[in-house]
Amino acid sequence: MTAPSDIASAPVPDEALPMRTSALLLDMDGTLIDSGPSVERAWTALLREYDSSLEFGAAQHGQPARQVLRELLPHLTEEEVLAAHARIEELEIADVDGIVTLPGTERLLQELEAAAAELGRPTWTIVTSCTSPLFAARWARTGLEVPEHMVTADQVTRGKPDPEPFRLGAERLQVEPARAVVIEDSVGGLRSGLGAGARTIAVTSTTPAADLRPLANALVTSLDDLEVRVDGQDLLLSRRGS
Repeated sequence: MTAPSDIASAPVPDEALPMRTSALLLDMDGTLIDSGPSVERAWTALLREYDSSLEFGAAQHGQPARQVLRELLPHLTEEEVLAAHARIEELEIADVDGIVTLPGTERLLQELEAAAAELGRPTWTIVTSCTSPLFAARWARTGLEVPEHMVTADQVTRGKPDPEPFRLGAERLQVEPARAVVIEDSVGGLRSGLGAGARTIAVTSTTPAADLRPLANALVTSLDDLEVRVDGQDLLLSRRGS
């Protein structure tokens, strides 16, 4: 049997759209919303407070803050990591200027909600590396409804790239991970989805496509490239207009 870590590092076989699926598990930052400038401003401020000249980049996107802190500031004690985590949370919640929904987000979520009403069951949720308070601060900028069954970083013991977040998201939607499609913009998020046993679609909004391609069944520039409709008891996820 292949271990989840092996699955998450192995190249994904080509599987062109359309895909039949039971549910979509959607990352938030860089997939549904553009929070990049806000995130980078907050992390730059934090790193300067710790006298670090390092920059927050594509490799850090999609990871829980504590994992990023341990990676960028490895000299911190566990107590100092906790203090730094509280500080970056404060900075990120305070700076939500310029956060907007990405192209296709509102339309695709409307299609998923219509499908949920037709099928009589949930068809999607958000699986994010944000904590619940940070999610609330950012999502409030969209004016969209908060989905049921969502997963935040403070609801799991191991964040992305570990499979736990997407396994929990699938469990909350009462679908097998293999029957779900994960949509992500980061390498860590795609590894998490693959490790959970889901199929993956990469959005090339924050990370070079070449880094995402080995981990994704399909690449899109934004959710505006996708559409979803009901097909029997399943969802059919297709390239828009195909």
